[in-house]
Amino acid sequence: MARLLIVEDDPDINAAFRLALSQRGHSVDGCYLGGEGVSAVLGKNPPDLVILDLMLPDIDGIEVCRLIRRSSTVPIIVMTARGDDMDVVLGLEAGADDYVLKPIEPAILDARIRAVLRRGTGVVGMEMPNVFTSGSLSVDRDAMVVRKNSELVQLTPTEIRLLLELSRHPGQVQSREQLLNNVWGTDYLFESRMVDASIQRLRSKIEDDPTRPKMVVTVRGFGYRFDRQNAPG
Repeated sequence: MARLLIVEDDPDINAAFRLALSQRGHSVDGCYLGGEGVSAVLGKNPPDLVILDLMLPDIDGIEVCRLIRRSSTVPIIVMTARGDDMDVVLGLEAGADDYVLKPIEPAILDARIRAVLRRGTGVVGMEMPNVFTSGSLSVDRDAMVVRKNSELVQLTPTEIRLLLELSRHPGQVQSREQLLNNVWGTDYLFESRMVDASIQRLRSKIEDDPTRPKMVVTVRGFGYRFDRQNAPG
């Protein structure tokens, strides 16, 4: 059972989601303002996952996502009624792990919630050393811990699975479709913008210069490649 937080200002929609997801085995809290959502996530008893509407009356949902990401890696699914590609891209770039378009059936939302939560439970069949390094980056595959220059790097479950998947095949190009299938699951085929936004966020955390990446390299027209770096010095 997961503890969920729904941040949605429409009382009827908020209540409907809480009821439907509770009936599917989750423990669900709700709030109506972005500021309340941020406080709940950063409080003493944070949720396992946040469902965040992008249209909120006090703080824009994208800004809420950014505020949460400053100090928390809790998975976030953003909701938008407009289906605006720019809203979706901005939400993903702000740190969301997934998005859904309203209206959405509770059963479909529940499936997306469970898919996002599974990303934090480890990666099966890696057939790689438990700890590997690339330049100043160190990744403990068992503990799902990443360090750069010995400092802990806060990665979301999606970001760490993406890093682990890329690093499984050093020097080999992986297409967006391959990454979608292996990191997000088959339900996410054709959602290449999720890959691009997640790659951008991952680079901002692990690369010395994200504008000139050396580890997660773009191969134009094909996809992305992980280039393992020598240890510094």
